[in-house]
Amino acid sequence: MAMWAPSIVKKDKQYFLFFSANDIQSKKRNGVKDDHNGGIGIAVASKPEGPYKDYLGKPLINQFYNDAQPIDQFVFQDKDQKYYLIYGGWGRCNIARLNKDFTGLTPFPNGELVKEITPKGYVEGPIMFIRKGTYYFMWSEGGWTNGTYKVAYARADNLYGPFERETTILEADSSIATGAGHHSVINIPGTDEWYIIYHRRPIPNKDRDHRVTCIDKLLFNEDGSIQKVKMTFEGVAPRKL
Repeated sequence: MAMWAPSIVKKDKQYFLFFSANDIQSKKRNGVKDDHNGGIGIAVASKPEGPYKDYLGKPLINQFYNDAQPIDQFVFQDKDQKYYLIYGGWGRCNIARLNKDFTGLTPFPNGELVKEITPKGYVEGPIMFIRKGTYYFMWSEGGWTNGTYKVAYARADNLYGPFERETTILEADSSIATGAGHHSVINIPGTDEWYIIYHRRPIPNKDRDHRVTCIDKLLFNEDGSIQKVKMTFEGVAPRKL
């Protein structure tokens, strides 16, 4: 089994690891239908470093709702303390409500299991966070196998948008690296210090699978817009939490 794009969240006294598995292609592509097992799964542990064991015995999501491939899941806790799953590949993004024990999804009032929130330009790798009451929705564009990979964002006053694409904030720098994308964002609790963690390809590098994980500062303008991320070789200084 292949797995990637982990998203770990602590709930009560347990740690839940949501992951993508097997790159399922259950819709026909090039006339071929692939029915192997996979989708979005969950593992659980009592410590963040594991060991993790399977939680459900089956995928949480293995269907193509709204034509979104079930990959690149991001777990988000909203202001109401409820948990949501934001996910999707193949240029489509969905949001779903997780039930209280993470054993399934809670339907929306209209009976749908998921809502589509795809912004213009979206390809994959969604994340969301709240800063000063505003919802920031970010995603990757371009192709992860080449230098077109980049990160864009949108803002809204609620969880479901609509999210109107604003601009790109992270992209290739020919003096440092290419293929910069599929990121996450962290905030130092109680501060307005933000950091972006992402992958990129060193230069020179012709291997599409050679990617390194990096961290740089995420800065905001006075109006709340995000500044362009400056990729560095140094990363950020050590910071005690």
